[in-house]
Amino acid sequence: MEQDEFSAFEHQGWEKLAPLYHAYYADLTTQSNGALLDALDVRPDVRFLDVASGPGYLAAAAAARGANVIGIDFAAAMVEHATHLYPALTFRVGSAEDLPFADDSFDAVGISFGMFHFPHPEKALAEAFRVLRPGGRIAFTVWAAADRAVGFDMVLKAIELHGKLDVGLPEGPPFFRFSDRHECERVLSGEGFEEPNVQEVAQTWHIRAPETPFHALMRGGVRIAAILRAQSPEALALIEKAVSQSATAYQGDGEVRVPMPCVLASARKP
Repeated sequence: MEQDEFSAFEHQGWEKLAPLYHAYYADLTTQSNGALLDALDVRPDVRFLDVASGPGYLAAAAAARGANVIGIDFAAAMVEHATHLYPALTFRVGSAEDLPFADDSFDAVGISFGMFHFPHPEKALAEAFRVLRPGGRIAFTVWAAADRAVGFDMVLKAIELHGKLDVGLPEGPPFFRFSDRHECERVLSGEGFEEPNVQEVAQTWHIRAPETPFHALMRGGVRIAAILRAQSPEALALIEKAVSQSATAYQGDGEVRVPMPCVLASARKP
């Protein structure tokens, strides 16, 4: 299938999910914001662009440091949600692969958990390169590999055991492509950036029991949620049960606390 089908699939999904994404992922994805902004050296008066801004968490964190912030997301529902959460900030609808900004407009570009949603990630990096001033910096976060990001691992293993992963979704970029530090370095260098740096940032997913990563991924995401919804009722019940059993090892004080580290990659425009 063509990549434009994947883009339409992702767009349709995210237009429906802003409140649920906020409910399930706000406390998780914001844990790496400090490290991402440190990698970008965001401080007062820095011109900062938050690409794939979603509910606006990274933009708000940059604004709290005194940066001049703009957020952009392809889903109007996400832009609306971000504007509701942070009415003093500017968010607009637009594509990461065709940014509506002039060359050399920003000092820093951040992409928080957006790279695996882009049909053509290299185009998004090329656009970030274009809108950055010379010496400006880019940084992005993605999930660590499944064997490190335990919430994904327990769900994907349960699907493999009791259902099927190939359910005919539109073909998109590999979900864990940028979990590989060498791939991050290769792609950043290939788009003209220098001094690539890749590190892992610890994060913990706090999910209120009896819910588990199964429910969070089913209700607050797009790609894995579509895989889950495509299972037979019998398989889905077995997958939910298997994840619940796996999650007991991480349960305490009414929560499931699951390790969900991310990979943080950054680089500089010459």
